[in-house]
Amino acid sequence: MAQGRNSRGIEDVRRDLEQERDQLASAADSLRENIEEATDITGKMRAQLPLVAGGALAAGFVLAGGIGATARLIFRRGREGNTIGRIGPIRLVEEPGENWPFLRW
Repeated sequence: MAQGRNSRGIEDVRRDLEQERDQLASAADSLRENIEEATDITGKMRAQLPLVAGGALAAGFVLAGGIGATARLIFRRGREGNTIGRIGPIRLVEEPGENWPFLRW
């Protein structure tokens, strides 16, 4: 087998390896900074805090059944049982089929 001659010396190869190593370290640092910036959820949420808080409030209200409860409170007023007595907004209501009256406001 014939060996080919390389015109580069040992020092040239070492210098090229060191240069490549520096470029690789620089690229890794740049990638690490970009990943940290992209995954910084806390910073992104802090910038949109009023919007995030409003969304969380609305989601909690809906999940807790707030829409149904509010509609039931508003639209049931006329269909409740017989009003026995009233003191301001508080009513004593007798519902059909129940043995004792309820307080409603």
